[in-house]
Amino acid sequence: LIEWRAGSVVERRDFFISDPDTTNNRMALAGALSALDLLGAMDVRPRALFVSDSEYLVKGIREWAPGWAARGWRRKGGAIENLALWQELAAAAARHDVQWTWVRGHTGHPKNEYANDLAVDAARRGAASGGAVASGFAAWLARERERGRYVGYDADGAFAEIEARLASGERWRLAERR
Repeated sequence: LIEWRAGSVVERRDFFISDPDTTNNRMALAGALSALDLLGAMDVRPRALFVSDSEYLVKGIREWAPGWAARGWRRKGGAIENLALWQELAAAAARHDVQWTWVRGHTGHPKNEYANDLAVDAARRGAASGGAVASGFAAWLARERERGRYVGYDADGAFAEIEARLASGERWRLAERR
């Protein structure tokens, strides 16, 4: 789920990829790389908050990759798994003003739950969006509300809160919401 402000409204797009012979860790890296490639197609260097429930991805890009790069892409304890993806992701991230944050998965964070549903469906169907496509988030949220979930959740308000904190220069950590 990609969100950005377009005037007075929050625009949303979805994108998803799949690979039948992979792991969750490889897909977390590939998804992040694909998202940064989409941002790279813009004419400006955007500020981005990248939220993932993959500790492997977030801890890796924030903590491990800088050390690996400083040591010539070697780690103290042996080979780096998914080395080529880590190198590509680090290079792509360097071209953007991006913050990485982690949110616990499967705890009821609406946007994370939606992203998980997109990923599961893409994997099941072996599908890819082929770029950013119209988002189904609003319809998904409406269905969830019919089931009694996320009734008080304001997706645009949540976006505005993040936007304000990022504008103030604050490093962002998501609060888990139910």
